Amino acid sequence: MAGSSYGTLFKLTTFGESHGYSVGGIIEGFPAGFLVDIEHIQQELSRRRPGQSAIVTQRKEADQIQFLSGIFEGKTTGTPIAFQVINENHKSGDYDHLKDVFRPSHADYTYQQKYGHRDHLGGGRSSARETISRVVAGALAKQYLITLGIEIHAMVDSVGSISLTSQELLNVDYSLIEKYSVRCPNEKLALEMESYIKEIRKKGDSVGGSIYCIVNGVPVGLGEPVFDKLHAELGKAMLSINAVKGFEIGSGFSAVNMLGSEHNDLFNPDGTTKTNFSGGVQGGISNGMPITFKTAFKPVATLMQSQQTINSEHKEVELSGKGRHDPCVVPRAVVIVESMTAIVLLDFWLRRNAYL
Repeated sequence: MAGSSYGTLFKLTTFGESHGYSVGGIIEGFPAGFLVDIEHIQQELSRRRPGQSAIVTQRKEADQIQFLSGIFEGKTTGTPIAFQVINENHKSGDYDHLKDVFRPSHADYTYQQKYGHRDHLGGGRSSARETISRVVAGALAKQYLITLGIEIHAMVDSVGSISLTSQELLNVDYSLIEKYSVRCPNEKLALEMESYIKEIRKKGDSVGGSIYCIVNGVPVGLGEPVFDKLHAELGKAMLSINAVKGFEIGSGFSAVNMLGSEHNDLFNPDGTTKTNFSGGVQGGISNGMPITFKTAFKPVATLMQSQQTINSEHKEVELSGKGRHDPCVVPRAVVIVESMTAIVLLDFWLRRNAYL
């Protein structure tokens, strides 16, 4: 299977299935001599792990990181960093009914048609459990980026029709993001979102949402012209995350309702801009302003209610949902969005410095 690697100089290759022995990855290109904070990496995994609150899947996993190579006496050696996380709490029997049945809007059918064979236990390679590897690589990248003054903050800005306003997003208290299980930095809306997700869960249904991300301290010059534009790579990174259906940077789709005289960013004498409709990227290259973008997540495809679908013989059947699933993915996806952002930015930082 191709498509399991991402990056040019800072490169991540992931492996493993949801109900296999483990999931993990190999990181190449991370600078040598860097003191790694293992505890921070474990904390980042805890932000992603299942069973952390009443509004996420109740699969219980410790998600304990094991580094196999590339780190000696606490520092990176410059060689490939290999790691794994053991799968401990898989209930494979919950998926027996899916061996010859395709879940609607899931990857079951496309994997079967493409490869002629699939792992039906938890979705196998298409499972969001693969994102563990992204969080590990992203945690490492974030540790390095913070030494450069680059900080990444992602937060849930909408669940269904409950959403923060654009003005509220301009005045976010980052310390509030982790205060609420839904990871929305607004007490009133966070409680509304949590209550709504619980209500949806009781109905055996699911709901979508979006994540807003802001990156401060990005220097001018990250990104490459034409095909490797910074915002293009951020879009690819976000759209590679399970359940993502939309990406917009800066003014995004609202720009279609604006005139050029309204939309063009105005420069300050120091080269920064007074406005940030560009989202911190112009011509595919960072302009020194905060990078801002949104990522939209669809409702989870697996429902705890009956649905019409087809089986391997293309006959219509009724499917009843079983197992443990998120009623809304965005609370656990916040750290994944941050991680993919960090991977993209560190890769571009290394690429820029390769030319110096």
